[in-house]
Amino acid sequence: MNVVAAIKAYIIRMVEEAGPGMKVLLMDKETTAVVSVAFAQSELLQKEVYLFEHLGVGSRDSMQHLRAICFLRPTQDNVDLLCRELQHPKYGAYVIYLSNVLSQQLVKQLAEADEQEAVREIKELYADYVALSPHFFTLNMDTCAQAGNWSREALSRATLGLTAVLLSLKKCPVIRYVQSSSMAEQLAQGVKQMISKDAALFDFRKTDVPPLLLILDRRDDAVTPLLNQWTYQAMVHELLGIQNKRVELPPASDSARSSTDVVLSADHDDFFANNMYLNFGEIGTNIKQLMDEFQQRSKSHEKLESISDMKAFVETYPAFRKMSGAVAKHVGLVGELSRIVAARKLLDIGAVEQELACQNDHTAALQGVKRILGKAGDLEAAHLLCLYSLRYQRHPSGDLSGLLDVWQKEALGAAQTRRDHPSWQCDHFRKLVNNIVGYGGGRGGEVLPNKDPISFTKQFLKGLKGVENIYTQHQPALSDTLDQLVKGKLRESTYPFLGSTTLRERPQDIVVFVVGGVTYAESLAVYNLNRTTPGVRIVLGGTTVHNSRSFLEEVRKCMSPDLVSIPLKNQQRNRPRLQR
Repeated sequence: MNVVAAIKAYIIRMVEEAGPGMKVLLMDKETTAVVSVAFAQSELLQKEVYLFEHLGVGSRDSMQHLRAICFLRPTQDNVDLLCRELQHPKYGAYVIYLSNVLSQQLVKQLAEADEQEAVREIKELYADYVALSPHFFTLNMDTCAQAGNWSREALSRATLGLTAVLLSLKKCPVIRYVQSSSMAEQLAQGVKQMISKDAALFDFRKTDVPPLLLILDRRDDAVTPLLNQWTYQAMVHELLGIQNKRVELPPASDSARSSTDVVLSADHDDFFANNMYLNFGEIGTNIKQLMDEFQQRSKSHEKLESISDMKAFVETYPAFRKMSGAVAKHVGLVGELSRIVAARKLLDIGAVEQELACQNDHTAALQGVKRILGKAGDLEAAHLLCLYSLRYQRHPSGDLSGLLDVWQKEALGAAQTRRDHPSWQCDHFRKLVNNIVGYGGGRGGEVLPNKDPISFTKQFLKGLKGVENIYTQHQPALSDTLDQLVKGKLRESTYPFLGSTTLRERPQDIVVFVVGGVTYAESLAVYNLNRTTPGVRIVLGGTTVHNSRSFLEEVRKCMSPDLVSIPLKNQQRNRPRLQR
């Protein structure tokens, strides 16, 4: 199972079916993300796609010599825009591909609008999601819940996106969901109804062991998105943000006025492909090796004394130029990450976070949080206070209120010089921290319950196997869930099957979907499980890919949609510019 290969196959099919000659690709915002993550623009240029346009954005010149490939989500807004386009067609012919099932009503609307018979074909391709890596996808939904429940639009989008994943992978699965989540059950019901409604589409070749769809809820693990990350890809997303494989690097110096966009794609970047799952310490070593190799190649190009030297230089120049770009990109990224880690004291803060997540000593945890709050920016303070709240919400000596008072004193003291953090922001911050218990701590027990010393020690020693340092002790709850699933030990009372169909054999093809969003830490867990478990193929996806900032915003919208979003500042005073 490979979602990247599935999306690429659809896009190649679109381009090839359009026939030879110059073509324009007409997209909407969501399908632009689908295409841009799967292909580089240069790759599509090689397939005679010379123009990329957004439907309904700006004015476009008439170019009747071009054939238009329309790749759009089958929404009413897109169909309305396409109908206006067809009333005055700007291209010689239109081939329309919808990224999901199109209703007969919308087909009729398009047919009536095509008075000049410019449309050659209308087809459905099930590419209604963004494939970030072979085992990892997202629906890029900004939010999915308000006041703890689905909105109608979000449930429809999640249902369509998840069924598109199943159709693109050619899987008709048995469905399980986490019993404690009404949102997971609603989504499971929606997918089941889609499969029943379009049974012919899901009539795939039967396998000895049916595939499995497991629907989980982010609220069952509110800890993982709150931790600072220390592997390359996850760290970049946490500290800089990755959106559709693109990262915005801040200006390199005071003289530089604009930020720089860089692309992190394992398909086109060998260094990233080899290092995306390594920890930050290893990245520093590998960056030095990359620099040394680049300098050696640079020296070999300094002397061109013969025709053969010149010929060799011309032949190797494209690879040399590609390597030069990779060096500049990753040195810039690692340099910025290092600056942020130092400026925000993340090594100290990260150690306390891991202690909260993995240890069972309340006194040490309380002292650690108090000690570090004075060093922490707002975002890191939110990490620590939310983790403490989840871990010790019912501890007899718990002192969340006292910790909030410590933070407020620090914040208001800094506000005297910065002129921010008014009292209403402090009140909102308290509500945000208290909301995390309602979001992740009130679902049949604590997220990090206080276990007896023997059981906790067993779990702790099990978790330490393979741990490289104190910053990577914590493992997402998803790891244990999937471990139990592939061993056939996942409790049916906690993760019931939908309907009368059950699965007695151990599953082999598994699609996991997390309502409320996934993280790159969980993507790494699935990658490792696929690598170490022969015969098991797991694909992971969610409504979005979270870092801690987006997760806290999701918590706010889910628990208190009327609560004003407050800026969680993480800059230190007199923030230095990166020197590269």
